[in-house]
Amino acid sequence: MAQLLWGKVYYQDVFAGYLRQEPGERFVFAYDESYVNSSHPPIAYSMPLRSQAYISEYGLHPFFDNLVSEGWLEEAQARLIGKRIWSRFELLLAFGQDLAGAVSIIDPEPLKLRETSREAYDPKTFAVMQGRASLSGIQPKLTLVKEHNTFRPSHRGELSTYIGKFPSPHLPDIIENEYLTTLACKKLLPEDEFVDLHVDSVEGIAEKALLIKRFDRTPRNTRIHFEEFNQLLEHQSRNKYEGAYKDMAHFLKTASQKGDTIPLDAIRLFNRIIMGIAVGNRDMHFKNFALIYTDQGLRLSPNYDLVSAAVYHPSYQTMALCIGGAQDLYINALKPKNILALAKEFDVPKQAIRFTVEQLRRNISVAQEAVSSSPVGSPHLKDQIIKQMDKRWNGTFSLIGNALLEKL
Repeated sequence: MAQLLWGKVYYQDVFAGYLRQEPGERFVFAYDESYVNSSHPPIAYSMPLRSQAYISEYGLHPFFDNLVSEGWLEEAQARLIGKRIWSRFELLLAFGQDLAGAVSIIDPEPLKLRETSREAYDPKTFAVMQGRASLSGIQPKLTLVKEHNTFRPSHRGELSTYIGKFPSPHLPDIIENEYLTTLACKKLLPEDEFVDLHVDSVEGIAEKALLIKRFDRTPRNTRIHFEEFNQLLEHQSRNKYEGAYKDMAHFLKTASQKGDTIPLDAIRLFNRIIMGIAVGNRDMHFKNFALIYTDQGLRLSPNYDLVSAAVYHPSYQTMALCIGGAQDLYINALKPKNILALAKEFDVPKQAIRFTVEQLRRNISVAQEAVSSSPVGSPHLKDQIIKQMDKRWNGTFSLIGNALLEKL
């Protein structure tokens, strides 16, 4: 690893500029002049092309900070670096070859990790060392490649096409929960887009994994650029729970005025939040929503990271973000006024609210049947998720629906 902590930033396979650390917590990103003068796009919405450097006085720029691993993967990478104290920039330099989206960060003097022997580590940690990839989220996960009909961890210099999520020590049924919740959501909003996922084995690892096809990779295995809303709103990774759903609405409205987004996506995002409430997904933070860069502008990514978190501990009952002006709102305490306030923040027309409520009313039983008949998941977990939908719809959500229809 370079002693001065700097790296080369690439957009897809094109050199875009330099990212370096300066004394203290100051970081500087500067586009290369040839990149500025080309027809290539900016690497981030918050960093348009320009000759002047972008300076962050208090840690990595939010765009880069949100590319660093979290949770289990961060801890595994830190062990491989072999330092008692490490920085997020060190992790990004060491494991930045395969990141979310189209950007990669290459260390000019790659770090030699502590140990290269397969026997020295458990299979998942060894795969982390081999892959040199970075993923956000606290759950154990690896980047994968599909080879014929099997899945294996990706290797260094190889672009992954799948993400494998594994059981958590604290939430052993989390992968089944995400599978079943996604299944239910597909029935609730059948015209929306969702990531492709299934439960299967990964070569060399005993545990089954939730295998998710990456929406940021093309069929020809090239990178597609996207940004999570935590990046778009210029929040540090640790601040993904700080704010309100209306912050995303405001971004979409402002970007739409510039011609970068379309009003329809604000309605679609509103619908996704309502859908999440219906299945007990109270953990909908800024990193769980994203926009993809397309030839037509920024568009919502497929739905991902859908989990009925409310089936777990009582501490998992509050909404991740402020909703309709209410902070730390218990999901069971949602009232019609909160949903109407949220709809107003997203500029959702009355007829669109009516359509969403009626759609949920029609599809809730179909979603529950899909969960009940799935070959994935224990009977207890299925029952808990179905009960969450009952609570949301037959309890407070039914009142919300009736009140909305009365007021419209």
